[in-house]
Amino acid sequence: MRIFVYGSLRRKQGNSHWMTNAQWLGDHTVEHYQLYSVGHYPGAVPGEGTVFGEVYRIDASTLAELDALRTKAGEYSRQLIQTPFGSAWMYVYQRSVEGLTYIDTGNWLDRDKFK
Repeated sequence: MRIFVYGSLRRKQGNSHWMTNAQWLGDHTVEHYQLYSVGHYPGAVPGEGTVFGEVYRIDASTLAELDALRTKAGEYSRQLIQTPFGSAWMYVYQRSVEGLTYIDTGNWLDRDKFK
């Protein structure tokens, strides 16, 4: 199975250690989503924009760990998207983005430009 990650799970980011057993497949941009800073991590929501990230091949154990990290308390839900590498899961932010910083480049690595 595959997963699209766009924030702290990306290479050289704070939670990239969760992807230790994953196989990087390549970069990808997802259309019709907007990226917001939730603090130390981002949230992508449906909207007019694009979100830049990475696609990985992962095993069921890694997916279960990521679900425990991301879907607790209903903060994210996992949705299936299409990528050049095949279908992949993406965690979509479920809470209100009102008052959060919008990252209009769609790239979490640009977050310091929008403070």
